[in-house]
Amino acid sequence: MKRLLPRSAFGQMALLICVLLLINQTVSYVTVVKHVVEPSFRQINTLLAKQIKLVFMNVSDEGRETLPTDELLSEQFQEVTGLRVYPAYLAPKFGLDKATHYSFLSQQMSEYLGGKTEVRVAKEDRYMVWINPPQDPYVWIKIPLEKFDDSDFSPLTFYLVVIGVLSVIGGWLFARYVFRPLRRLQEAANQVAQGKYPERLALNGTTEIVGVTRAFNSMAFGIKQLEDDRTLLMAGISHDLRTPLTRIRLATEMLDDREAFFKEGIEQDIEDMNEIIDQFITYIKLDREELAEKKSLNELISLEVKAELAQGHNISVDLQEIPQLMLRPVALKRVISNLLGNAKRYGGGEIYVSSGMRNKKIAFFEIADNGPGIPKDKIEQLFKPFVQGDNARGGQGSGLGLAIVQRFVNHHGGKVLITNRKKGGLSVQIELPLI
Repeated sequence: MKRLLPRSAFGQMALLICVLLLINQTVSYVTVVKHVVEPSFRQINTLLAKQIKLVFMNVSDEGRETLPTDELLSEQFQEVTGLRVYPAYLAPKFGLDKATHYSFLSQQMSEYLGGKTEVRVAKEDRYMVWINPPQDPYVWIKIPLEKFDDSDFSPLTFYLVVIGVLSVIGGWLFARYVFRPLRRLQEAANQVAQGKYPERLALNGTTEIVGVTRAFNSMAFGIKQLEDDRTLLMAGISHDLRTPLTRIRLATEMLDDREAFFKEGIEQDIEDMNEIIDQFITYIKLDREELAEKKSLNELISLEVKAELAQGHNISVDLQEIPQLMLRPVALKRVISNLLGNAKRYGGGEIYVSSGMRNKKIAFFEIADNGPGIPKDKIEQLFKPFVQGDNARGGQGSGLGLAIVQRFVNHHGGKVLITNRKKGGLSVQIELPLI
């Protein structure tokens, strides 16, 4: 049952309003039928029954059998009422076969005339009621309804239809009005999650939604201020660190050749420190200034793989056809470079790179190695900054590589999947939506 219900609050409210309106329309219809239509038909049947009783009032049973049918009625009575009496064998000739039998009318008329009665109704230039009375089952009485027409009920039907349509439209507009601020709030929250900070949302809607919107505006402003302060702080730290590092590098160049061993070690330490500073800055900035553009994912992968192959690394490549995606090229290159670097650093030598489509809606690429892998209970910790995973994978770097990868991929609307390979090693899959 839950699967049949809409998952969104807007859909559930709209469905609730429609169900309530349907119940209201059903109750209104039943009420009209019971208190308007049915009494009207009873009144019509009562009048018709009285006319039939008048036909047989002054005619004895013996006289009725000998008199011709038309002589049961006076000419004046026929002219005023339009009532006609036909023998059963002649009635089909005058339209009985075109008439439709109505059970509820027959039941009512049987009560009024005191015996089994059949009532049929035909639509000619006007409605004609055919009655087979219990007083003489061998005749059919045809009575026109001068003031009865289906157009009399057209305003009622039109009223019910218009009220139903207007109620549904009104309910839909009301639900849309209530949930439109929530929709804007959802879109703004997604933008904040991607590192974008929209303008303050307008305080529209109900008091509860206004309160939530006001709190969201304050939260978004606080997060933006925190991000700006952190970026400024990291930029200042990186600048202050690079200055003494530059002096150390200059001093190292002045060392004697006999101290080449120490010189090489100091230069390597300086390179590592510069790399760590670059990772810090990358993690903070997240390339928010870079705009997405239509690019080939396989082309970006191929460029990074070629750079690694040029350095003599053993890489197996299997790239399937993928349509172009809206990507941030610099960010995706950094993701691919980080993953290839991890595979080189922690893998067992060979690296496996592949790409393809999944469910025709998601593109993916995978970078795997044949190293020692990571215990399942520690995989989630890899996405935390400064966490380097299991000791079996080594302890080099700053521990920001996968944290940077995850943040970049999240900004592309994708996700990162890390699993241990059955053949040994670690597999990292990056899924990116086509839209």
